[in-house]
Amino acid sequence: MGYIEELRKLVGHRPLIFVGSVVIVVDAEGSILLQQRKFPEGAWGIPGGLMELGESTEDVARRELFEETRLQVDELTLINVYSGPEHFIRAANGDEFYVVTTAYYAENAIGDLIVDHAESITFKYFQPHELPRNIVKSHRNILDEFLSKHYKFLSTVK
Repeated sequence: MGYIEELRKLVGHRPLIFVGSVVIVVDAEGSILLQQRKFPEGAWGIPGGLMELGESTEDVARRELFEETRLQVDELTLINVYSGPEHFIRAANGDEFYVVTTAYYAENAIGDLIVDHAESITFKYFQPHELPRNIVKSHRNILDEFLSKHYKFLSTVK
C-alpha cells in the first residue's frame, strides 16, 4: 500500500494536498509521447503521477515514466510548477484533493515502450499539430506552455 492509500485510510475523503510530476517525452522527430488513460476514461495525458514519501519531483517523474512505459530518461528540464484552486479534483469515489504538479520535458528516452495496462489504454507519439482533442485539461495547459516556450529550442527537433 502506498503513501496516499495509507493517508486516505486516516482522513477519509477530506481535501488533501498532493504533489506530483509529469514528463513530456520528445522523440528524435519532435513527436510528443501521450498516454491514453483509463481514468478519466479514454482521455489523453502526459505520463506522470503522485509523489511517494522521500522522493524528489524529479524522482517522481522518472519513476512514473518508467512504471507506465518502461522508458527511462536522464536529464529533465523544468517547464513550470502548477498549483491553485483550478487544480482541485473530486474523484469519482468522493476523494478530494489539490494537486501541485511539477512538469518537465525530456529528450532521448531509452528503452522499449511497454504499456502498463493497469493505468493506460495505450501510448502514442504525436506531432504537435496532430495532438488529440480529448486531453486532460490541466495537461493541455502544460502542453500549451511547453510548446510555446520550450519546444522550438529542443536540440533534437530538425
